[in-house]
Amino acid sequence: MKCLVVIAHPVTDSLCQAMAQSAISTLTAKGHEVIIEDLYLSDFSPALTASERRSYYSPTFDAAAVQDQIHRLLTAEGLVLVFPTWWFSFPAILKGWFDRVWAPGIAYDHATDFGPIKPLLQNLRKTLAITSLGSPWWIDRFILRQPVKRILKVALLGACAPKCQFAMLSLYKAESLTQTRIDSFCSRIEHALSKWT
Repeated sequence: MKCLVVIAHPVTDSLCQAMAQSAISTLTAKGHEVIIEDLYLSDFSPALTASERRSYYSPTFDAAAVQDQIHRLLTAEGLVLVFPTWWFSFPAILKGWFDRVWAPGIAYDHATDFGPIKPLLQNLRKTLAITSLGSPWWIDRFILRQPVKRILKVALLGACAPKCQFAMLSLYKAESLTQTRIDSFCSRIEHALSKWT
């Protein structure tokens, strides 16, 4: 498969970068074509421009500034998202990637009556989200009911790529990790991606 790995962490030697490298190595070893979209390294601007926002309900979205990112998304069959969960949400740079790249006419079409949107990411077959959280697992699952997972599964993929298989791996209490726990989690990443065909 053609796989797009999107990394959203500002520190080059971070835990998220290590997790991303596990994903990249596994996909490459399995013979997949891997395209890396490191949002901080490429200095991606998360802010939706005035022109982009004005064109959201126009016949054509103004995609001039994000054409390369759009091409990478549209040609991907597999998507791996690697990011920290901050305040039980996406980092701003990743949220901005969704705002600017998963745009009308690209990831979906507006219904003529502004009802349910129509999915356009028909090429996307599999998505794996890999994230780290400072909190324990029970706060994410029982208190907040996994907001990031629900947004990815229901709001984004459910609306734009409903046939895409989705999985998520979350590493909790990330501020107090041992190397053993990190290695174990990276093994989970490798196991999940080794099944992609």
